[in-house]
Amino acid sequence: MIEVNLIYPEIIVPSDERQAGEQGVLLPVMEQFYTIQGEGYNTGRAAYFIRLGGCDVGCHWCDVKESWDADAHPRQSVAQLVENVLAYPGRNVVITGGEPLMHDLGPLTAALQAAGCRTWIETSGAHPLSGSWDWVCVSPKKFKAPLPEVLAAAHELKIIVFNKHDFTWAEEHAALVPSTTRLYLQPEWSRATAMTPELVEYVKQHPQWQVSLQTHKYLDIP
Repeated sequence: MIEVNLIYPEIIVPSDERQAGEQGVLLPVMEQFYTIQGEGYNTGRAAYFIRLGGCDVGCHWCDVKESWDADAHPRQSVAQLVENVLAYPGRNVVITGGEPLMHDLGPLTAALQAAGCRTWIETSGAHPLSGSWDWVCVSPKKFKAPLPEVLAAAHELKIIVFNKHDFTWAEEHAALVPSTTRLYLQPEWSRATAMTPELVEYVKQHPQWQVSLQTHKYLDIP
């Protein structure tokens, strides 16, 4: 039996090989929880978050620096992760990090989609894209450039605005994604008071962009 990846139809995986791979894959999991997506295109939707350990991008303003060391987090099987997701009614699953694309996400996304889940990823784009995705959010970082092939697959481009130069940087990356990609500007949390007024004015003058806020922080939820 052959299984065709509907997101990337050129990738064909024999189902017996996929199942064997799922059994053998262990991923470092920093945390997982059921919540409301707080930012970007899917804001307000119920979603199960799986935060994987491991990151080599190293943003100085990262709010989950404890995720950087993959070896600091227990490893879980794909089967266990899917079981955890299915304990909740929502079927949107966000794979985040750290930098999740440091891991081969093909077995995990195949198992989640086979279980009826929608797969979303939040990535810097600095590593090759693996897995089958219903929504790809690329949030590039200055410390390690995103790969062109990941930018080409982006449904959503989310630029974190720390200072005024980031607007120029945002436009440089907007030129590298498909015309159908949704464009978001989001104030970095510690700079929100200073940068949100600048961001609002920029979007008013450049309406191809939208404002993204970390609403989960305002709502005090994970």
